[in-house]
Amino acid sequence: MKKLHTSMRIALLGALFVLICVFYGVVLVNVQITGQDYYTIIKEETSTRYVTIGAKRGEIFDRNGKALVINTTNYNICLEYGAMPSAKADFNAVILTARQAIIDGGAEEQLAAPVFPYDGSYPSYTRNAEFFESPTNRTKFNSLLRRLEKDEDITDEELLEFLRVRYGLITYDKTTKTYTENYSAEDAQILLAIRFHMEYMQFSRVEPYTLAENVTLAALTYVKELSIGQIIVTEEPARTYVYDGYASHILGTIGQITAETLDYYKELGYSGDAYVGRWGIEQVCEEYLRGVDGTMKIVEDAYGNILSETVVKEPIPGNDVYLTIDIDLQITAEDALKDNVTVIHQLAAETKGEFDGEDASTGAAVAVDPNTGEVLALASYPTFNLSDYQTNYKTYSTDELQPLYNRALQGMYAPGSTFKPGVAAAALQEGVITANTTIVDRGAYDFGDYHPRCWIYLRFGRTHGSQTVVQAIQNSCNYFFYEVGNRLGIAKMNEYGRMYGLGVSTGIELPEKTGILAGPEYSASVGTVWNPGNTLQAAIGQSDNTFTPLQLAVYTGTLINGGTRYRAHLIKEVKTFPDGETVKSVEPEVLSQIEFSAGIIRTIKSAMKDVVESGSAARIFRGYDIEVGGKTGTAQVGGERSDNALFTGFAPYSDPKITVAVVIEQGANGTDVAYTAKAMYDYYLKGQKYVTLDEQANKE
Repeated sequence: MKKLHTSMRIALLGALFVLICVFYGVVLVNVQITGQDYYTIIKEETSTRYVTIGAKRGEIFDRNGKALVINTTNYNICLEYGAMPSAKADFNAVILTARQAIIDGGAEEQLAAPVFPYDGSYPSYTRNAEFFESPTNRTKFNSLLRRLEKDEDITDEELLEFLRVRYGLITYDKTTKTYTENYSAEDAQILLAIRFHMEYMQFSRVEPYTLAENVTLAALTYVKELSIGQIIVTEEPARTYVYDGYASHILGTIGQITAETLDYYKELGYSGDAYVGRWGIEQVCEEYLRGVDGTMKIVEDAYGNILSETVVKEPIPGNDVYLTIDIDLQITAEDALKDNVTVIHQLAAETKGEFDGEDASTGAAVAVDPNTGEVLALASYPTFNLSDYQTNYKTYSTDELQPLYNRALQGMYAPGSTFKPGVAAAALQEGVITANTTIVDRGAYDFGDYHPRCWIYLRFGRTHGSQTVVQAIQNSCNYFFYEVGNRLGIAKMNEYGRMYGLGVSTGIELPEKTGILAGPEYSASVGTVWNPGNTLQAAIGQSDNTFTPLQLAVYTGTLINGGTRYRAHLIKEVKTFPDGETVKSVEPEVLSQIEFSAGIIRTIKSAMKDVVESGSAARIFRGYDIEVGGKTGTAQVGGERSDNALFTGFAPYSDPKITVAVVIEQGANGTDVAYTAKAMYDYYLKGQKYVTLDEQANKE
């Protein structure tokens, strides 16, 4: 018996030895014949994936190299998909714990608002109509329904009940056929919104879920010290606006590609989740600002451990864009424009009449280099902050003062008497008057059955008497321009208007209105009849004439530079990063040319100088140490409102380097809006910083 046991042990050991020999024999054969070894076998169990290395977006600067929009990094607190527990209750517990940690860390305001298509309080909800009005939201919502294997015609009640069960918020008891709530109403509401958003955004291994955005380092440190295993911190490139609240209408924003533009951008090589310029310079210069993403190869073992990371393609940063804007002049224009409205209110309070500026609230101011067409400032009031544009969009878009509306490019205003210098120059050029021609203002102009009256006759019952063109511009004599308009005719008036840049595109890179030149052509387009008497009103800047503030600045520059109209532009040059090589440089471009004689230009400039020295703008510029020229305008708007107030001007007189146009809606008096123009001259020509009314009050 003992011998039998010994024999069995020997046999087992022998069998084990044979198996070991066979194993090593197989390995030896693989190594010698097929070339495969142990390490190759292990290697076959690895996986390779490629991830995008985001390229740095180009930055935006003003004409002097001052940064306007720069790249920064936001730190987000996210949940990692692979670390989340599978049990519903445990999954929910992680969400609530992590969320509370963020609140305790002082970052409650940074909690990301989940996308949820319903309004109300748990468990009673109503459909959010605004959510479903968005084609992008509808597309993504229907895609989610398909992933959940639900028909698109499922009712909201059915879907909400399904989601509550799916997320473990309620439990169904088959015996009693009732549901039991597993959480408080507050926690259930939080979980329902976040769990829905996770699925809506396709929370996955490659797409962590963001709980809080742009958290402070203090909050980040607090949360990390709690060692919640499912929390990860991600870095996200962000745009920071150095002068937040200024130049907002110019710069624009970036955002993720929308469903409507997805195909367009994919054809250009963008990934579906890329950020692009949505509007403003960010959109206009997208082709320059965007970089070219790189690629990294990541090799992982079967357990998800990273074995190697290799940069396959280096990212190429975007180009930097330099604007023609002088940011300090832009700030001056925006601050002065805001204060100008306050000044008009104060002046209105000192008078007893109605409609003298007490309802002024909005406006625009533009500055252009008359020798190049470069836009130096483009201000619209009221304005908004780009830093909170996304979060406060609804507030901004429903504000009755329309802060998102770019009045400098989109606002169309009757030019009033600011139109008269252009009519005068055309009449001089066509020879219908000379610098010495005199026309006697008789109060009421006799034009058949039509008898329009001069403003001085309407207000004071007297006339300007005998007027030359210089005197008529200085005194803004309507009677003189009724006669000149009648002699010149609407066709010639509009021919020159277009060459001045009125009623046509200025060529600026941002969306703009082209304005309206009053005349038979426009009247026919809107189904009205043009009467000869309308020409008289058109000649004083009324009738259907409406132009943007930018057009008025371009028009003024064309007049005083001798008749050359340059394309208005905001982009000065584009440079590579980091070596600063010029990719694009925008040169002055002539759009039209009027061969005004030097004598005509001297006459017009002289008349505009008289306006600021002894005419309607003298109250603002009296004793000013720079010789300037300008023209005020007051345009009727109808209804129970004050008139619009306008001012166009240039400086310095002998060698103009800047033309400005200022419009304040319901400003009542063109003289008063010259306040903003003067502040712009002070900075641009003298380097004098504008002191706002608030700053003055604080000093006192």
